[in-house]
Amino acid sequence: MRIIPAIDIIDGKCVRLTKGDYDTKKVYNENPLEVAKAFEDAGIEYLHLVDLDGAKAQHIVNYKVLEQIASKTGLKIDFGGGLKAKEDLHIAFNSGARQVTGGSIAVKNPDVFEGWIEKYGSAKIILGADSDHGKISIGGWTEQSEEDLIPFIKAYQRKGIQYVICTDISKDGMLEGPAIDLYKEIIVACSNSSKGQSIKLIASGGISSIDELPLLKEIGCEGVIIGKAIYENRIGLKQLEKFV
Repeated sequence: MRIIPAIDIIDGKCVRLTKGDYDTKKVYNENPLEVAKAFEDAGIEYLHLVDLDGAKAQHIVNYKVLEQIASKTGLKIDFGGGLKAKEDLHIAFNSGARQVTGGSIAVKNPDVFEGWIEKYGSAKIILGADSDHGKISIGGWTEQSEEDLIPFIKAYQRKGIQYVICTDISKDGMLEGPAIDLYKEIIVACSNSSKGQSIKLIASGGISSIDELPLLKEIGCEGVIIGKAIYENRIGLKQLEKFV
């Protein structure tokens, strides 16, 4: 199971929110590159980088931060937040992203999102399936769609999606543990696809201790995104280094 630390960006700074609420913003470091280098020094290979300004603005904003981290570390970065048009993807990939995550676009403009999968391949496009009470949330979690979580994931699985990041919004930033039962349900439901390929589910939200990681690995999560638990020193980089 891949360990994927998160860096969320507002105004070029490393921040964390609680349940996606911008009013709960807490700045942890004004230099995201410094944070990224610390992750790399701990033997971590991956990074989940979210442009929260972009999510609100509906277009990519903090691509310079992406460019800086990609050019000055060897981290494999998946980038999300505000990716709505082909120009946004072009900027993200040109700035050094290995993968990009689409959430709202997959709900509001499925034809565009499917076009991304066809053009770039399913190894580069991640489906962002963030849910609140079983419904997909969009627009930086400010809006709830009518899409039910598991049917939504299965529909895109049939269209070739491999990677899915799922955040249970009620858990995000709460440090109360991940939604293990939900992830188990998704993995079982999506284990038999018409194309014979199971999804690679990346768990996100609520991670509070190192002891939860083996549980996520055991149920079949391909990766886990860890944010606030690192910044609040609930999980140390030395612990992650050993787990990696």
